[in-house]
Amino acid sequence: MTETVAEIVAAHRAGTTSPAKTVARSFQRIRDHGDPAVFISLRNEADAIAEAEALAAKGDTSLPLYGVPVAVKDNIDVAGLPTTAACPAFSYTPTQDANTVARLRAAGAIVIGKTNLDQFATGLVGVRSPYGIPKNPVNGDLVPGGSSSGSAVAVSAGLVPLSLGTDTAGSGRVPAMLNNIVGLKPSLGLMSTSGVLPACRTLDCVSIFSLNVDDAMIALNVMAGYDAADPYSRDRFVGPVTDFPPGIRLGIPRKGQLKFFGDTVLERSYDAAVARLIALGAVPVEFDLAPFYETAQLLYEGPWVAERYLVIRDLLAKDPDAVHPVTREITLKGEKITAADTFAALYKLEAMRQISRTTFESIDAMVLPTAPTAYTVEQVLANPIELNSRNGTYTNFVNLLDMCGLAVPAAMRADGIPFGITLLAPAGHDAQLASIGRVFHADTKLKTGAKGVAQPPLAPVSKEPGTDEVAIVAVGAHLSGMALNHELLSLGGRLIEATSTAPDYKLYALKGTVPPKPGMLRVEPGAGAAIAVEVWALPTKAFGAFVAAIPSPLSIGTVRLADGSGVKGFLVEAAATEGARDITSFGGWRAFVAAQAKSA
Repeated sequence: MTETVAEIVAAHRAGTTSPAKTVARSFQRIRDHGDPAVFISLRNEADAIAEAEALAAKGDTSLPLYGVPVAVKDNIDVAGLPTTAACPAFSYTPTQDANTVARLRAAGAIVIGKTNLDQFATGLVGVRSPYGIPKNPVNGDLVPGGSSSGSAVAVSAGLVPLSLGTDTAGSGRVPAMLNNIVGLKPSLGLMSTSGVLPACRTLDCVSIFSLNVDDAMIALNVMAGYDAADPYSRDRFVGPVTDFPPGIRLGIPRKGQLKFFGDTVLERSYDAAVARLIALGAVPVEFDLAPFYETAQLLYEGPWVAERYLVIRDLLAKDPDAVHPVTREITLKGEKITAADTFAALYKLEAMRQISRTTFESIDAMVLPTAPTAYTVEQVLANPIELNSRNGTYTNFVNLLDMCGLAVPAAMRADGIPFGITLLAPAGHDAQLASIGRVFHADTKLKTGAKGVAQPPLAPVSKEPGTDEVAIVAVGAHLSGMALNHELLSLGGRLIEATSTAPDYKLYALKGTVPPKPGMLRVEPGAGAAIAVEVWALPTKAFGAFVAAIPSPLSIGTVRLADGSGVKGFLVEAAATEGARDITSFGGWRAFVAAQAKSA
């Protein structure tokens, strides 16, 4: 039985099944699942099958989502299907697809239907909808998470392998944890929000749910791209997925800063997840989480609530009872926000952004619990606002600070409650998070979703620079795990291979460099030795900035590798080696540093 995006596409290409059969299977699974609260509207099954048959008739099996059934959150436009945002009185029927949906279809995906959500995407619990509460398929007592409740449940329950949500305050991450699936929250502007009903227009993004990280990245690469029709679209580069980045500096909050609200089981699960990441090669670095908590308070206590009010103020004035009472209570606070309140909050946010930038000078990414605990439907209905707020403890600050995030399953607790972590980094590092998250998730050996399906083997990553990348040879402090490696990582660099040069180089420990650096000098054949180096790939648009920052006497030239190829890399001016210590005999900078540490 094929389940993941990659498996479905492979089966369609091999001819072992067809797009039409896969689409029909999705509709049958929806009927068998028997939960009317998952979807708000479904396409006519015959129309969807006909679209799949027409796709197959074209014969373009190279499409990355060839025949993959997809569900779409009902605040994202799908031509011909109502967009309700879980409010019947607000419903309208769009005549064209949202940009992201159009890109999915162009890549071969078949839209199945529109999924339920916390009304107007206001909530992290999944219980604020007149269309019912989707039952959590992993643990029926738990809330499904929100606001993208139906989208997460549809993937977890195996109804579709891929779905779209949205994420303003955590709606693409919290449901991922509670449903034991992956939730990808991309950098703001990386995917267009044209055709998406806003929650907070300045913070919204379309998110992706899937069973594993590789599937999510297939979808992200399909949907990413600048959209001139969206004023919030940004020309950002996704980048390639790599092996687990060696020496990646992962931020861990200072002791005692994490909040679990008494859930000691989840606290232990988080500690175990961190230990797993360290075992995989991550370097833990403590950081101060307090400013991020402070930023989170701005989202619902600051002027961004006015953005939510702006979207539905006419409906609130005309028919307030059409709005869910909890949603109405939250949104009406935006009516009283003043311009002075807004500017005060913007000043505060800019100060918090500066702190965030400073924090990420010492770490490459941070790892947090996706949510601090898990609540039942009964608990949330009895205390709807406070418990919802707790769900956003580690999510509310992310979009305010222009960060990207990836929520991945980390453990299935003995009490049947799933636990997940979220990896966070500054915008533009989506692929770096995926490179960490995919290996971490595979290492857990967890079954996916609610159906207990085993994870497929990780797809191999490319060892060649992409069309938008430049290869560069690292010799010293930029090697993985060394003092300046973070400069490559922060620019989206990825390790291609560890190798050595041709035997035509000498290596010197340069004087007075901070941090200590070597200089590699090419000499006459036979007068030098092979030096251990690494080949990295940098995004083309980052290469110039990287080279411009290289201090004298180092420079970039062509380095000849052991296989005879020539690659741009670090070299040193010959004059700088006068009086410098010749360390060629160590065979590389890493070996020299290790020897120095032993003798210290």
